[in-house]
Amino acid sequence: MRQWYKNLDWATLLIWIALCMCSLTAIYSSTQGEAQQFLLDKVQESFQRQLKWLGISTLGLVIALIIPVKFLLRYLIFLAYITTIGLLIAALLFGTEVKGARSWIHIGGIGFQSAELAKVGSLLMSAHVLANGVRNKNIWQAALITLGILGLPILLIILQNDLGTALVFVGLIPILWLCTGVRLRTVGLLIIPPIAGYLAVVNWKIALGFTVLVGVVAWYSTQNFKWLAAGILVGSMTIGIASFALDSVLQPHQVARIVSFTNPEADEYRYGVGFQVSQSKAAIASGGWVGKGFMEGSQTQGRYISEQSTDFVFSAIGEEWGFLGGILVLLLFLALLLRLITLSKRINHPLGSLIVVGTAGIFLIHVVINLGMVLGMLPVIGIPLPFLSYGGSTLLTNTTLLGLALAVYMKRGELPFHV
Repeated sequence: MRQWYKNLDWATLLIWIALCMCSLTAIYSSTQGEAQQFLLDKVQESFQRQLKWLGISTLGLVIALIIPVKFLLRYLIFLAYITTIGLLIAALLFGTEVKGARSWIHIGGIGFQSAELAKVGSLLMSAHVLANGVRNKNIWQAALITLGILGLPILLIILQNDLGTALVFVGLIPILWLCTGVRLRTVGLLIIPPIAGYLAVVNWKIALGFTVLVGVVAWYSTQNFKWLAAGILVGSMTIGIASFALDSVLQPHQVARIVSFTNPEADEYRYGVGFQVSQSKAAIASGGWVGKGFMEGSQTQGRYISEQSTDFVFSAIGEEWGFLGGILVLLLFLALLLRLITLSKRINHPLGSLIVVGTAGIFLIHVVINLGMVLGMLPVIGIPLPFLSYGGSTLLTNTTLLGLALAVYMKRGELPFHV
């Protein structure tokens, strides 16, 4: 057998290193210099803290790479999922509330977000069940069990008032189903609600048109009126639920946060919830082609954008690195996703392949939602940019997921037939 370092996919590892270096640069710029005077002491230390968490995450990566396959299959998958549920429950009962979400657990001087760490155990358990479904040729049963496996952490995270992170788990379901062999038309029914809900916030007429279009496409592709009815029913129910929630369930400040992205410059939003989005868009636009230079961004150094080292870190990159710098970061993410998809195809084993695809899916959901927030195309729901946003829990979780993906590829020859 080849030595482990020859089996390791160094291209993926180099992309991870490049993204982490971009992160440290952007976090330093947005928390030091002139911006420092506007920040709390804890925020001023973000660069040093991120550097420490990068060291911890690197250790997590190494541990993931050296875990024996038999231990992963026999013990780690179940242990990780049970620990996941335990941490989520503990956060609800004993956790600390941060920015409205009760998902933080503090042990000694270290705090971590339970909902972030839950992604590892939930993905491993879902991949295990679906892989067994593939082996036993009982995909439908496995797919339904997966709903329960992911549904439990989704419910606990929603109870923690962390809707943004819960959406990542929801988005993972159609990705895993599609890669397992569930029919596209069935997966499509899971994709309709988020699109119809988004369009309902933008314009209910557009949402209604989308629903009709879905029904037409469903009938044309299947020649079955049952699928036409299902498509229209799911879309219509989503529009109805979204409208009811905006009108009668959510509080005014919650509604404002959701709908403000449609017109952040409006009088009712521009000095409140829409201010951050407006300033983010202005920062990115002012960067031009090559940017204003390291620590030279007026929006960044003037601290006009809150959470700029975390959820809105891309606005600092856009302002100081410009269009070319922003494109470079996006190309790094694209290269990472394409590389993971390529690795998954080389693994002739359903469990290993699903772990790698699921990891890519989690990264993809984060990138799409975060950039949508920063560019004013999606509501601000608190989703970090993988490997770039400040946050120890986020960095450790994403690096561990990447380590597990690299590990199953590196040891793909050791994966047994029975999963």
